[in-house]
Amino acid sequence: MELKEYEHMHQLEQSFWWYRALHAATLQRVLTMALPEGARVLDAGCGTGGLLAHLQKALPDLHYTGLEYYGQAASYSREKTNLDIINGSVNQLPFCDNYFDLVICNDVLYHLNVEPLAAVQEYRRVLKPGGQLLINIAAFNWMTSAHDTHVHTRERYTRSSCRTLLKDGGFIVNDCHYWNSLLFPLMVLHRLTAGKTRKDSDVETLAPWLDNLLFTIMRFEQGLASLKLYFPFGGSVWARATKPAQA
Repeated sequence: MELKEYEHMHQLEQSFWWYRALHAATLQRVLTMALPEGARVLDAGCGTGGLLAHLQKALPDLHYTGLEYYGQAASYSREKTNLDIINGSVNQLPFCDNYFDLVICNDVLYHLNVEPLAAVQEYRRVLKPGGQLLINIAAFNWMTSAHDTHVHTRERYTRSSCRTLLKDGGFIVNDCHYWNSLLFPLMVLHRLTAGKTRKDSDVETLAPWLDNLLFTIMRFEQGLASLKLYFPFGGSVWARATKPAQA
């Protein structure tokens, strides 16, 4: 991403509706995984550390590691988490084989400098047999807007292409669904009109009432997801996959 986008993330990820909703949804998904006691968790592409800080607070008994490509973002992450954040690329992870119980990869695989299949194969390598991968990724190439330019998007995915990527990387796909669906019509309207030419990304300070409304809608949708109620469209795709036990 452009460096100013990391500044936006650092300043807003604990208050901006999208980050709050993504962190809450990620935690809810992790809670369904029945991880072993003291599980090792890697946030691969941890950005400025908001998700790791959120997980540390909610699940302090897990052992967390963060990996981030950009040095300044890694520094911000260290400040928020007091973890030893590793500088490195998801294309070639600096970790040994069969080490982690869970790898989380939120909004990373679609970036220009990421080789998606190489990254997924690396996630598989560093996971223990039976270990799990949780990803979130932007949906639908026709939704590309100025925001994607600012965050250096290479491509956006469909549910089908996400499943194919994970299978090609050697994973068993357990779940793969669209989300951010209730707000999707507003996203389409924005991204295909004013969002095409705006000078900054979509991450910005909103009026508190609007930010809280958007967050509440996202949390309501996550409640539907907990009941296995999903929509055939959305602004993002999320997936949970498992490394085969005999790998």
